[in-house]
Amino acid sequence: MPVNFSMCPSLTERFNAYLKEHDLRIPVGEASVRGLPMDCAPREVFLERYYKDKNFKPGTHIDGWGVAHEPGSAAAYHMTYMHHPMEEFDSVEQILAYPFPVFRDALEEQRKHVEEIHASDLAAIGHMEVTIWETSWYMRGMENLMCDMMSEDPMAEALLDHVTETSVQRAVSFAKAGADALFLGDDVGMQRTIMMSEGLYDEWLKPRLKRVIDAARAVKPELLIFYHSCGHVTELIPYLIEAGVDVLNPVQPECMDFREVYRRFCDQLSFHGTVGTQSVMPFGTPEDVRRKVFENLDIAGKQGGLYVCPTHLLEPEVPVENVVAYIQACVDYTSR
Repeated sequence: MPVNFSMCPSLTERFNAYLKEHDLRIPVGEASVRGLPMDCAPREVFLERYYKDKNFKPGTHIDGWGVAHEPGSAAAYHMTYMHHPMEEFDSVEQILAYPFPVFRDALEEQRKHVEEIHASDLAAIGHMEVTIWETSWYMRGMENLMCDMMSEDPMAEALLDHVTETSVQRAVSFAKAGADALFLGDDVGMQRTIMMSEGLYDEWLKPRLKRVIDAARAVKPELLIFYHSCGHVTELIPYLIEAGVDVLNPVQPECMDFREVYRRFCDQLSFHGTVGTQSVMPFGTPEDVRRKVFENLDIAGKQGGLYVCPTHLLEPEVPVENVVAYIQACVDYTSR
């Protein structure tokens, strides 16, 4: 059974030291296909046009979409405070004039990379987790974009359509290159409920997600589609299935009941995750981790459809012993 997890830098250091001390060997591989190169406006353009009155902390990064990421506290680790360049926009014309990034063709390079991944006996995955919704609200601001959508403001259509078309371009390129799967996603769940109404999701986001998936599958019909959303998304699962999603990630146990979700949707969907990074991984014992892995695999039973793994990046408070317990549980379950 394959294992799958990622760790923050400090935990990675501790994990590597543990492996050396205990003389453990774990085969690893990189299955992510390189994305398309991005041509972006210079940092100075965004500073002058959209952040003129901002006094950013040292170390603030402006990404290719013009979103400023200001460092948080030392305890925030990889988290940043985002500033939204379209926050004050009030017209479609401003959105159309925005210096969006341009993705360049790199199909031959991607094909070669897929061949290298396949030569290592791995599946090649095109990563596009921030696909439509998150990319858009990072620029516009979540509250603003929500209001735009609810009020049927043409600005929402202009922004979401532009982001969707760039995602179509990227997805099609991955498919042409021979990727085996696409990892799409947008966080549309909160801890206890969905982030927006089903009607709003069905009107604004599902058709655009379906467009991305349909365009990629027109090139490669057998392409496997993963979809990531943190939080509670149970009510949105039928819409994800209609859009063409095959595998739901991460199925957070603190937010959703995996047993119930599996019962309702196992005939239409597979699952990736289910081992909580808000609960058992940081705060449980190695035996708790082992028990949870076995419990979730037992839920899937002979029908299968579960790739069991931690639901998110493992943060510094996770004991190394719990990471090892997860790996060992997967090995032991397979051989029992």
